[in-house]
Amino acid sequence: MTPYTLDELERADTDHAIEIADRIWWVGHRLKNDVFQCHVYLIEQGDQSVLLDPGSVLTFRQTLRKVEEVVPFSHIRYFVCHHQDPDITGALPLIDQLIDREDAVLVTHWRAQMLIKHYGIRLPFWLVDANEWKLALPDRRLQFVFTPYAHFPGAICTFDPVSGVLFSSDIFGGLTPEFSLVAKDEHYFESMRPFHEHYMPSRDILDYALSAIERYPVRMIAPQHGSIIPEHLVQPMIDKLKTLDCGLYLIARGDTDIQRLLRINQALRDITNTMLVHRDFRDIASSLLAITQRVLPVLSLEFYARLDHRSVLNLSAAARHGGLELEPPAAVARILDLDQQQWNELNASGEGGFMLSRDGNDIPVLVLPLFSPDKRTVHAVAIVTLSEMVSASDELRQIVEQISVPLQVAVEREVIHRKLDLERQRVYEQSIRDPLTGLFTRAHMREVVQRLCDIQDRGAGGPLTVMMMDLDHFKPINDTCGHQQGDIVLRRIAEEIMHVIRASDIPVRLGGDEFAVFSLGDELAKIAGFAERLRVRIAELRFDAPLVGRSVTLSIGVGVRHVREALSDFIQRADTALYDAKNAGRDRVCFAAERADSPPHPPAD
Repeated sequence: MTPYTLDELERADTDHAIEIADRIWWVGHRLKNDVFQCHVYLIEQGDQSVLLDPGSVLTFRQTLRKVEEVVPFSHIRYFVCHHQDPDITGALPLIDQLIDREDAVLVTHWRAQMLIKHYGIRLPFWLVDANEWKLALPDRRLQFVFTPYAHFPGAICTFDPVSGVLFSSDIFGGLTPEFSLVAKDEHYFESMRPFHEHYMPSRDILDYALSAIERYPVRMIAPQHGSIIPEHLVQPMIDKLKTLDCGLYLIARGDTDIQRLLRINQALRDITNTMLVHRDFRDIASSLLAITQRVLPVLSLEFYARLDHRSVLNLSAAARHGGLELEPPAAVARILDLDQQQWNELNASGEGGFMLSRDGNDIPVLVLPLFSPDKRTVHAVAIVTLSEMVSASDELRQIVEQISVPLQVAVEREVIHRKLDLERQRVYEQSIRDPLTGLFTRAHMREVVQRLCDIQDRGAGGPLTVMMMDLDHFKPINDTCGHQQGDIVLRRIAEEIMHVIRASDIPVRLGGDEFAVFSLGDELAKIAGFAERLRVRIAELRFDAPLVGRSVTLSIGVGVRHVREALSDFIQRADTALYDAKNAGRDRVCFAAERADSPPHPPAD
């Protein structure tokens, strides 16, 4: 039995014709040290046989020998040329000399005919587009698939409905460093990737061709280059090809180094995917760092973005890109807010999109200005720290150009989010802060202090204490000096309270000239000493005219909450102690009773 099972094809002797499907033969020739292997196929049909993509002068002698192993060369009537490149048509003048039958024809598309005719061959043309895209053979009817611009305007493929073999010409071809007649697994796609990315003009064109091919029940793909694709790999290869970005030479700028272009193209594709997949700036920055590290010696990425005319947001990996408002370094400050002309004047290197320099520690950095699309000024700066200095190469320019846009979008989006967060925080602060003093409001106090009560009731955090405070003789200040001066006094008192309390304490303006400070974790003796120091500090305040000579004092009531005591009862006990201080002559500290019905008593010294 002639071998054409998958295992047998992998072991087949390529020095001879190999049957890859029923009456379909591989008759190509393996060229040593050539990654661009070209295949020729024969459909055995007696004296109506078909030779597909006859090949070049380099391989035709071996192809002719292998054809003769199957059928006499004179039995070939149809010579199919899927396009006009010399690796397909170079042998046509030799074939033209061998043919002695009148009915032999060259099968191709009219667009390829316009070029092939310049070989000056006698062989007449049989055009697929003039024959309903079908060719009847003794036991089958070939169907031709129009795949324009993949890679040639008149490019076609051939499908055999009997065997399910698609003779795909350049599509599904690969650059194979080591010859393999059959693709073994999905890793073959990596051989197809460079071939298609630089050979196919665009993704749209390739997708159109693949869509046309998918209309046929393909069971095997026999490409002109690379390896034959067996049935179980047909759909996976189609699906993978649909993900490619083609037209590689559009980014070449005169450079034809395919591997370099592939590396850049992969980076550009990954950059685009990063912006589509990720929304969080931390994820975007981490992904872009990993991408740029594949093509540049990058250590870190850091960003400075203008929040408003005063503040700058710093986004760095050290702070997990959380964002810190700070003063930018001098090197960044001189770049922010420049327009394009000013940036060009500053950048002495003449590289429009970046600046190569060294920071204060003599570490090489790449500085990327990110221009605001509306104001056309630098609204952010990306600092790329390098492990070594690089040159201003075309590759660097292309990477910078491509990465600048997504970075600009990502940073601008993060700034917008941060501004919204700040605005939400501002609105929230306004809702919980007293607008005159900046202390918390009574409404917010009830919510927060109740949480402290819950913590104490769970046995955590220690005791909860409160200082209830009221200014002594404040009404005369308003009556004689005016409410504006009264507001000055209230703000000054609030400043003194904020100056002496801890970050964990909760200062509250209860209303009018009444204040409170709640603390968690302090014993009564400690809070008593704190209250006394605050009372003395307030009594020592001095004011400018017209308040010169007026002293302000505080009466303070101190209470310690009992476990599971209602918040209202706790506050009421401290409030009672405050009134005790008032009634006892003011400008003093009094302590709440242990129970609501017992008289207060101060702690022992």
